[in-house]
Amino acid sequence: MAHAMSDDQVAGELKKMTAFIRQEALEKAKEIQIKADEEFAIEKSKLVRQETSSIDTQYEKKFKQAGMSQQITRSTLANKTRIKVLSARQELLDDLFEQARGKLADYSKDKGKYQELCKNLILEGLYAMNESKVVVRARKEDYDVVKKAIESAKTEYKKSMDLKEVKVELDEKNPQPEGCSGGASVVGGGGRIDINNTLDERLKLLETDALPMVRTSLFGKNENRRFTD
Repeated sequence: MAHAMSDDQVAGELKKMTAFIRQEALEKAKEIQIKADEEFAIEKSKLVRQETSSIDTQYEKKFKQAGMSQQITRSTLANKTRIKVLSARQELLDDLFEQARGKLADYSKDKGKYQELCKNLILEGLYAMNESKVVVRARKEDYDVVKKAIESAKTEYKKSMDLKEVKVELDEKNPQPEGCSGGASVVGGGGRIDINNTLDERLKLLETDALPMVRTSLFGKNENRRFTD
């Protein structure tokens, strides 16, 4: 038959149970705290990685934008510089040909050399025209020189082409316009074909045909140019 516990025994058992429950509660609370700390550390690490990745992405984006901005700035400056250089070169070339244009009239001062020049210009027109009858147009002040040049050109042309006769006349009714620097034009085909060998026209042709050579002589060869004018 069991003996009833005294009050002291009951108090002792309750104290033991209370201590046990308290210990269990403390251990459970500790486990919960540890787990919470682990989860917090994981979440914190995740957030840090996300923020770091976001910062890296933003930095990379800004870095690329800065790089592109620098490239655009460099390209713009390079283009402006290139345009200035090309403009300066073109001004120099224009000035060069303008100076040449201003000196064209000087060719007619030496009558002997000018007559020979006119002969060659007329002869070139005769070969190009290849007709038995043509007219020559010149400045009024050059009529005497050009008439002599016509005779010389006729003689040389007939000899080289083995012809008995070719009719070359000076068209005194239609002189070269005012401001013409000299030279002559050869007209054939019933007035429909005009080979303009005036000094002004020859300089225009020189500007076009000799421009690449002049440009190279003045500024050197352009390594970036694949084709010449």
